[in-house]
Amino acid sequence: MIVLPGPAMLAAAALSALLHLRAEYQGPRWQVYLFKPLTTTLLLLLAAFSPSAHGPRYQLFVVVGLACSLAGDVFLMLPRDRFLPGLASFLLAHLAYVAAFSSGVPFDTAPLLFLPLVAVAIPLLRLLWPSLGRLRLPVLLYAATILVMVWRAWARPLALPSVGAAIAAVGATLFMVSDAILALNRFHRHFRSAQTLIMATYVAAQALIAISAGVE
Repeated sequence: MIVLPGPAMLAAAALSALLHLRAEYQGPRWQVYLFKPLTTTLLLLLAAFSPSAHGPRYQLFVVVGLACSLAGDVFLMLPRDRFLPGLASFLLAHLAYVAAFSSGVPFDTAPLLFLPLVAVAIPLLRLLWPSLGRLRLPVLLYAATILVMVWRAWARPLALPSVGAAIAAVGATLFMVSDAILALNRFHRHFRSAQTLIMATYVAAQALIAISAGVE
């Protein structure tokens, strides 16, 4: 298999993301089915073939997280509503990222960093709660998991300061922002620019997490 060098693979992922976004608004639909999973696949390969800057465990779990995200991308883009399988796939992705960001870092590092995340999550969940219906428990579980993921990403640079850890923390934060926009668009009020905001923050998040595997 021919593997592009890191910068070329990142550029290819960015181009694929732009083509996917164009197809979301203008069609044809088959381009969505092609470019959305292709974008995540390229980022997965970027993480997998980067030099291991934080050890094999970190790199392995980042790759597993991207693989689970790829499954989630596929579920959420299919014609029939497969929100629950998509949610489950991304929950597994966040658990993999928790394992990556906790690699070599005590789990009780910087517990106070969890408080601002909860302070942001509670008003959002209260806003969405009436519209969630039977999805309340899955969404609550997912929200708790992504909060832990972001907390671990924020705590890592404090315990193991590095550029890679800082990049991953920004990526994790953008992932949370992307999910918040997706939830507002799906369960509160649909708005036309949602897809652009969701995908821009999502792809940037995954790219930064993928890059972090190879940056010291």
